[in-house]
Amino acid sequence: MHDVQAPPAGRPFSDDVAALAAAEGLGGLRASFAPKRRSAWSILGLAVFGLFGLFVFVLPGLFFLWQLWQTPNVNRKQAARRIHCFEHGLVLDEPGGPLAFRWDALSVLQRITRRYVNGIYVGTSYEYRLFRPDGVKARLTGFYADPEVWGAAVQHEITRAQLPGVLGLLGGGGTVHFGDMVVNAAGVATANRSGVPWGEVEQVEVRRGTVAVRRAGKWLPWSNTPVHKIPNFFLFLCVVDELRARNGGL
Repeated sequence: MHDVQAPPAGRPFSDDVAALAAAEGLGGLRASFAPKRRSAWSILGLAVFGLFGLFVFVLPGLFFLWQLWQTPNVNRKQAARRIHCFEHGLVLDEPGGPLAFRWDALSVLQRITRRYVNGIYVGTSYEYRLFRPDGVKARLTGFYADPEVWGAAVQHEITRAQLPGVLGLLGGGGTVHFGDMVVNAAGVATANRSGVPWGEVEQVEVRRGTVAVRRAGKWLPWSNTPVHKIPNFFLFLCVVDELRARNGGL
C-alpha cells in the first residue's frame, strides 16, 4: 500500500467485513481509514444556525440540523463507516452493509479540486467514484480522513494490479480504452480524433486537472481531457509512458 502504515495488531473491523474480505480473497489488511471528525467550532456553528433557523426560517434551520446529524461526531452509524484497504482490494464498511472492490477489477474516476475564495485558498475537495464490472458502484469523498493518502493508495494499487495485464494485451495487438482516450501499440487516439503515433507524441502534461497530449511540431495541444474523465488515471499515465519509451517517443 502506497504511503500507508500497517494497522495495529488486532482486527479493526466487523465479522461481516472479515467474511466478505475472505470470500473475495482480499488477503491481509493494509490500512483502515475512519471518518474525519468535525471541529468543535464547526459542530457549535451547525447547532447555533440550526436552532436559530428554526425560529426564523424553518427550512434553513432543519437543513443545518440535518447536516449536524450527519456528522460522525454525533451519528454513530456515520462514525462507524470505514475504508479498509487489503492486499488485493478494499472493503467499504457502510450502514447498508460492506462492499468489496478488487484492485484487479476496479475502475475509478477521481476529481480533486483546489478551492479558492477571492483568490485565497480555502481547501481541497476529493471525490473518487468506484465501479465494479457487475455495475456496483460507490463514492468516496473527504468525509474520510486523509483523502490524499487513501486516494493515491487506491490509484497505485489499481496500477500495480492491472498494469502487467494491460501491457500484455497491448503487446498482443489489443486496444485499451480509458474513457475517451484510446491507446494501442501504435499510438493514442480519442473518441473524436484519429490517432497519433507514439513517435510523434512530444509530451503528455498534467496541469490544472487536465491531461494535454502534445504532438511534435504543433503549437496547440493535440487533445485536452479532464482528469476526472479518465478512468484509472495513474494506470493511464504509466501505460502512456511505457508505450512512448518502447516506440521512441520524443
